[in-house]
Amino acid sequence: MEKLQEHFIRIRKLLDNTFFRILFFLVLGIVLFTAMFNNVKPEKLDIELFSVAGKTIRSPGTVEDRQSTEKKRKEARDQVQAVYTLKNEYTQNRVDLITSIFSAAAEVNDEVKDNKKKQAAEASEEPPQIIEPSVSEKVTMLKSKLTPTVSKDLSDQVFSALVQANNEELSIAKDLTVTAINNVMTKRISADEVENAKKRVEEEVKYSALSENMRIAAIDLGRYAVIQNEFYDPSATEELRRQAAESVEPVKILQGQIIVEEGKLINQDIYRQLKLVGLLQNEKSFKPFIGLVVLISIILTSLYCYFYQMKSLPEKRQNFLLLFGMIFILTIFLLKILSMLQVFNYSAIGYLFPAALAGMMIKILIDEKLAIMTSIILAVCGSVLFNEGVSGTLNFSEGIYILFSALGGILFLSNQNQRSKILQAGIFSAVVNLLTILALMYLPNGQYSGLEYGYYFITALVSGIASAVLTIGLLPFFEASFGILSTIRMIELSNPNHPLLRKILMEAPGTYHHSVMVANLAESACEAIGANGLLARVGSYYHDIGKTRRPNFFIENQIHHDNPHDRLPPDKSASIIIAHVTDGSNMLKKCHMPKEIIEIAEQHHGTTLLKFFYHKALQADPDVREDDFRYPGPKAQSKESAVVGIADSVEAAVRSLSQPTPELIESLVKKIVADRLQDGQLNECDLTMKEIETVTFTLCETLKGIFHSRIEYPELIKKVKQA
Repeated sequence: MEKLQEHFIRIRKLLDNTFFRILFFLVLGIVLFTAMFNNVKPEKLDIELFSVAGKTIRSPGTVEDRQSTEKKRKEARDQVQAVYTLKNEYTQNRVDLITSIFSAAAEVNDEVKDNKKKQAAEASEEPPQIIEPSVSEKVTMLKSKLTPTVSKDLSDQVFSALVQANNEELSIAKDLTVTAINNVMTKRISADEVENAKKRVEEEVKYSALSENMRIAAIDLGRYAVIQNEFYDPSATEELRRQAAESVEPVKILQGQIIVEEGKLINQDIYRQLKLVGLLQNEKSFKPFIGLVVLISIILTSLYCYFYQMKSLPEKRQNFLLLFGMIFILTIFLLKILSMLQVFNYSAIGYLFPAALAGMMIKILIDEKLAIMTSIILAVCGSVLFNEGVSGTLNFSEGIYILFSALGGILFLSNQNQRSKILQAGIFSAVVNLLTILALMYLPNGQYSGLEYGYYFITALVSGIASAVLTIGLLPFFEASFGILSTIRMIELSNPNHPLLRKILMEAPGTYHHSVMVANLAESACEAIGANGLLARVGSYYHDIGKTRRPNFFIENQIHHDNPHDRLPPDKSASIIIAHVTDGSNMLKKCHMPKEIIEIAEQHHGTTLLKFFYHKALQADPDVREDDFRYPGPKAQSKESAVVGIADSVEAAVRSLSQPTPELIESLVKKIVADRLQDGQLNECDLTMKEIETVTFTLCETLKGIFHSRIEYPELIKKVKQA
């Protein structure tokens, strides 16, 4: 074990270098990539066109079938009818045209009448000789009032009938013709419907009460007026076709969709779909591997940032990093081994994975936040590793199961400080597993037999209990290999039945009582400033273990003995007192105690001066060196060591008071703290002045509670007087 610990120390020192730290994370990345490579590797099938499928083939992912989409969109465009627009203004235009023709004919009649009146007025003989224009002349007059196009399009027969009719007949004919035209042209008339429309006008006018010539003229005018009023609208047609094409949803081959069933012929369309989803051997795709690299990069980056921002000493941080790496790789190895058993088609083999193992170990040995973060990472990795038999790359059920199981174990251990509680946490995790599996079975409304329920519940119980058993089994290895002082380990070290504590109790009972008092003071002070109160308590129990080598040389153990220092020179007495620090450190190291406990024992006196023996030596030799009467140190390097040192001095000083009052206690505590500050004993730890004030106040309050005044009982006073 010592050799293994030495190897870990060497690796930890290498991690101080940025290059090796990055290399360490690259190793983690390679482990993750190797573990999940086969699970994201696209399945390739040796299939030929027009062969028979040997098994039912499903799509490994969701892919858009662009060819089918375009085909459906083309069909949608082709189904759109051409858009024709009705030109309503054409009806009014043609009505106005026919009206103007009739009006022109009426004007010709009026002009002829006016001309007759004029001739009659100018003639001198009786009766007057009036020259009336011929029909052809009237037709010429009428055509002059019309456009050349109209004059050309209509026959002279029509014009003759118009100029021969009187205004009243013209008005009636006009009304009949215009009405017929309006009735017909208010409806859609396409190019191939024009002749039918003309016939409808003819039918309406044909049975009117007009004279024969006038009726024929009206029919010709009506037929002439009717034209096409419905025309193809290319822009509107194209817009409708565009909307129809856009309304078509993209055709997708869904993840898990059956592309071809077993025994079916693989035609060109199926072969194209197999090629599209990347299942053919001649189709190489690197996208899954790129996605895996990106996923691993996100995981490693988050871990790197977490350890980079961790608020702890660099040496401790590298120790945690190496410890995390080992736990993480071990867990990934277990995940991979179980995932390989999927080839035996065991249903939900992933539920056997001890999901709470890594979370509980990291919670106990390192940090709760890192444990939760690791649980999330393992849930993602597990969903990839246990993707056999599911459509797609991720098995979300397995990921949820791992996450909830791990969180259950972590949360149950939040306030537990005993190793025996780990098994209870495992049982709690098993209960969470059962509930999670039940939820995952019921959510899709699945139908399961009693045997399947039993199988799933057994796997859930095995997973939870295995997590606890493995945690209990692996904790001592990691604690010993990395010198980790976990909360559970400290609780065990605080057990009064521990061999070293029993040694103090049996050989130096006064020191034992002093250590317990110091532990109470140091724990309350550390908790007040946010330091590790449990570490301070346990360190206080062992800080004076060195006094067991010569217990009678320390005043707390001299109840029924003379003080041997009265017979010794001051330098000899000082060396014996100082030696208890180095003796204690050696004893703790020999018993393989945690480094933090050893450091408290070495640092609780710092380099303070043994004032009593120094001043005694000065009386005999004014040239005596002060350094010979100082503890070897080092000075306190942590808050816990500094607080234990202050509590040690304060407890001894207050205990020596014959009549301790609150004012005297407070004055003495402040003096001791001021002396430590002035002597520079707190310069190498990270205690702030505000925290020192808090420590001083807490120690005063605790001591006042311990050394409070007591009432004198009458019977006791009477017995004392009688004695």
